[in-house]
Amino acid sequence: MITISLAKIFDQYPDRHYIMFGGKGGLGKTTFSAATAFYLAKKGKRVLVFSVDPQASLSDIFKVDIFGKGPTEIIPNLFAQEIDADRRVKEYQQEIRQKIFDMYGMDKIPEEIESYIQAAAAEPAMEESAIFDEVVDIVVTGGYDYYIYDLVPLGHALYYLSMASVYDAWIDKITGLREQMREYDQVAAVIRRQKTLDEDAILNELLYIKDRINKSSSILTDKKKTAFFFVLTAEEMIIKDTQKAAELFAKFDVPLSGYIINRVLPAELKDQNIPEYLKNRLTMQEHYLNVINTTFGEEILASVPEMERDVTGMPMIEKMAKAMFGNI
Repeated sequence: MITISLAKIFDQYPDRHYIMFGGKGGLGKTTFSAATAFYLAKKGKRVLVFSVDPQASLSDIFKVDIFGKGPTEIIPNLFAQEIDADRRVKEYQQEIRQKIFDMYGMDKIPEEIESYIQAAAAEPAMEESAIFDEVVDIVVTGGYDYYIYDLVPLGHALYYLSMASVYDAWIDKITGLREQMREYDQVAAVIRRQKTLDEDAILNELLYIKDRINKSSSILTDKKKTAFFFVLTAEEMIIKDTQKAAELFAKFDVPLSGYIINRVLPAELKDQNIPEYLKNRLTMQEHYLNVINTTFGEEILASVPEMERDVTGMPMIEKMAKAMFGNI
């Protein structure tokens, strides 16, 4: 049965401007993001939906090429954006080079440092960091009533959240050491003055990085401004993985707003003349829907039916929005 509890959540908490859909890959997070953006835009809200998952494709869903082109208006009030992480990483590299020039007065990057800059760009976490950093820029720039994005795979999102606490501990330690060193600076103040300035510049850069990471992680943990929804299907492993992920997210204080069940086969099919395979699927689904109801109870906000075809193009996006929120 389709509920409209999801719409009630948006009505009850109008200050939640950051909307996120999380879950394992392939469950419909990006589709839900697009449909929610459509729903809010039709209500007169100015909405930006953007993908922070390199494998997701809002371009395919909206049937408009938006990759790397910044916010693109799809319909009135609805803007979509796909972040080009590779371009962002290249910008990082150039920023690092420029900061080395500024800090040390070099006119050329030493070969060994350039090699390190190139190698660092290939680190597995660099793409995620680049994406989240651009998210900070998008949100800080402002201009929208709602920001909607589906998360990268859950493990990566948790890793990124943990980075903030790691930076806190690391930079606090560096700051403490810096204070201790000042006691000795008085002994050789004239000799070490330039070195002191260099160290302060480096510390300022670390504090800047820490601030950027904390801004992006605080978006995920702001209970007043953020709504986070888990997407799941009526399958054993999906349910178990969702439970584990919800427990992990709770440790990082991510405000969980509820669960949405996707791809539910109509129960009335069971009484029709259908293949044995489909009957077995319906029996399995019935069992796991009961498990979901027992496990998550009133936190289930919507039960969305399996669509007859892929959700691409505005007519199907509108149909999905109605399935999620009721009549628009």
